[in-house]
Amino acid sequence: MRTGISVYFGSGIEENERTIDRARRSGATLAFTSLHIPEEDGVDYIRDARRMLRSLRDAGIDLIADVGPETCYKLGCAAIEDLVGLGITYVRLDDGFDAQRTVELSRTFHIAFNASTVTAGEIATWRALGADLRRFAACHNYYPKRNTGLDLEDVRRMNDRLAVHGFEILAFVPGDGELRGPLHEGLPTVEAHRVRSGELARNMLELACEAGCDGVLVGDVGLSDASWGSLARLSAGYVDVRCALEPAFSYLAGQIHHDRPDSSRLVFRSQESRRSLKPGFPIEADGLAGAPRPVGSIAVSNTGYLRYEGELEIARVGLAADERMSVVGQVHDDDLALLPLIKNGFGLRLV
Repeated sequence: MRTGISVYFGSGIEENERTIDRARRSGATLAFTSLHIPEEDGVDYIRDARRMLRSLRDAGIDLIADVGPETCYKLGCAAIEDLVGLGITYVRLDDGFDAQRTVELSRTFHIAFNASTVTAGEIATWRALGADLRRFAACHNYYPKRNTGLDLEDVRRMNDRLAVHGFEILAFVPGDGELRGPLHEGLPTVEAHRVRSGELARNMLELACEAGCDGVLVGDVGLSDASWGSLARLSAGYVDVRCALEPAFSYLAGQIHHDRPDSSRLVFRSQESRRSLKPGFPIEADGLAGAPRPVGSIAVSNTGYLRYEGELEIARVGLAADERMSVVGQVHDDDLALLPLIKNGFGLRLV
């Protein structure tokens, strides 16, 4: 999953540069902005916007920009194609661009289109005009107005339809710091995420792992320090999972484990554990073998599992007790919702 931020010229160049630097340090590789928002008509685009675009380019962050008929004029460019020299990688075109012009521009930029409203006819027309659809990104809207966001299952169904064409698929989650005006109620793609803005990892993983998005961006302008930390870990391919551990297995704290790519619906199964639980570290512990395995229980295969000894599992569902499994810890209740989402090679760190 690629991660990203949003920056808006109205926030001021110094604030945006601080955000861009923190995004770079957090491993984000995408950013969104709009170059034709009415509230920002007072911005000196030629000076401030070009400076911000340079900052994004220097940070190695690909910019997705909403562009309209006045964009070239505002930025002092003769043609849309000139925007590539300013560091704009993706363009999300206004309604004034027909299919032929869209395909022409796709040879210079990646084209971001509205994932929720694109029709089969539009896709067929692009293909007939010779478009390389791998240069097109299906980008879901964010929804500033409360109760207007999408349902996660509807996003998944749309993404299933779009993925067969080879489109990159993008969506947004709300921030939990400074919220974007004028409504200041969050900028999510999925409505349920609006009231869970402090659960950045869960929201992003739902879009990536449950709905099939390739990249997820924060729509708002601000994140709390905790969410910046979550963004950095997501960018690195893992999340923190809080847990309690038996004293003999306290050495598991701080370890990062990745789920096997052939994920089980029932358990998170560590790829690394049979190597990381080194000889000499305790595998057996009195009274832990055969204990109940509720949702979130952390268990290690003991000698009864023969060559699987040392393999760490975390129960995604309640499981029967098994004498071959030593139950060595329990995931915190508040993090249980993450367990179904950490799959297909994604990782977690026990903390």
